[in-house]
Amino acid sequence: MHLVVRDNEGVEEALAARIVDEALKFVATAATATGRHLRPSKLVDMGWHALILHTEMYRGVCAAAGRFVDHRPEGPETLRRDADTLDRTMDAIREAGYEPDTYLWGPLADTEIQAGDCMHTECTEGGSGCAAPPVA
Repeated sequence: MHLVVRDNEGVEEALAARIVDEALKFVATAATATGRHLRPSKLVDMGWHALILHTEMYRGVCAAAGRFVDHRPEGPETLRRDADTLDRTMDAIREAGYEPDTYLWGPLADTEIQAGDCMHTECTEGGSGCAAPPVA
């Protein structure tokens, strides 16, 4: 959570905690959803990056989830920001037994970001200055 706040201007601790929670759901889902094209929203991606930077912890999270989830960034010319992929990812998260924080997966969460601008295609293969509404 600290890295999300530190590395993303305008993100406060409460939002950072939600972002990291969603990143954990994403990793747990991606570890078991082989063969499906999943990707985090830009906000959730901030949390995934923070997890990855804590390599020992990230390795443990992936081991507990069943498989290491590689990070495969794409270049700007191939960014895939289609809503269908986010919907598919949220569906997979629900199928895995979690409830996604829809604010952090919605279209606004995928466009209002100033840092961490990378996207991922085969992640399951082998500062935002926004004020997030409270969790319902």
